[in-house]
Amino acid sequence: MSDDTDAQRILRFGRRTVLRGAALGAAAPLLTSTAAASEAATRGAPVAGSASLRWLGTSGWRIDVDGRTVLFDPYITRFKTGLFSGAFKPDTALKCDPKLVRDYIGRPEIVLVSHCHWDHLADVPYIAKSTGARIVGTETTFHVLVAFGVDPHQISVVKGGEVLDFGGLTVEVVASRHSRNKRHSYFAPGTLNAPPAAAPRTISDLPEGDTLAFQVTAPNRGPSAFLMGASDFSERDAEGLRPDLAMVAVPSSTSTSHYVPRLLRALGKPGVVVPVHWDNFEEPLSEPLRRDPAVDLDAFIAQVHRESPASRIVVPDYRTAYGGDMRPRR
Repeated sequence: MSDDTDAQRILRFGRRTVLRGAALGAAAPLLTSTAAASEAATRGAPVAGSASLRWLGTSGWRIDVDGRTVLFDPYITRFKTGLFSGAFKPDTALKCDPKLVRDYIGRPEIVLVSHCHWDHLADVPYIAKSTGARIVGTETTFHVLVAFGVDPHQISVVKGGEVLDFGGLTVEVVASRHSRNKRHSYFAPGTLNAPPAAAPRTISDLPEGDTLAFQVTAPNRGPSAFLMGASDFSERDAEGLRPDLAMVAVPSSTSTSHYVPRLLRALGKPGVVVPVHWDNFEEPLSEPLRRDPAVDLDAFIAQVHRESPASRIVVPDYRTAYGGDMRPRR
């Protein structure tokens, strides 16, 4: 779920022009100092290899490595809740379009879930039941999916700190935090320690249920990608990860103190920074990309430039398949 999810948030930005994504692309900052150039040379650039990455909008990713597919927060159906029109309805019914989902997910082996808000979880029950993929998430994710009829033996419950080996593909689980709005709060907090009596029906039936980040490292010296589902984090848990690629959720408020500098320092100033969770996630993936008007993507990019001038910033789009170096595949 994005930082602010109520009607007041939308009304504040309702008259602002919604910016189209056609002009977005990869921003490649110049190395502005000898120190920055030295750091870039030391780290080296991630290798494209056989990895392919596709942004599924919001914080979602499809990662394909050597014929294996990993999904992170795959929210593809993208139904209307009124969030971006000024008439947010917490009682909006949950929806999933199976045919549409199948068009995007391939044959996933692993599905990583950061938290249980609908813009991260709504399509996961169908994906789990239709593909048999291993689901990795919190205890709340476990209970919610069991309520939807997912086989409990198919779900791996994690808390953060686990380093999981999936046949050479490594998934490091990172305890994280959910985004904060201007009131230092967020939509639908809460956790579950047992399955609900009935499967959730509306978006407000899905609690946040704690938030995780993940670092996925491809085998055979493939790239490592740090994946965030919300724009806050645990600095101590992220410290020292040093991913090649950092998929960083863009905040819509300044409630989290020095978010960008602290995060980039904790991650070792990654070679590639990819902003996510800045799009209007109620528009279909087939439509032109539009920004969330509550999110200042340009200011975020400027902060990354200032804090880590050696990092290459890639603003992704829905239609591009990227290599392991986050350059468009030819």
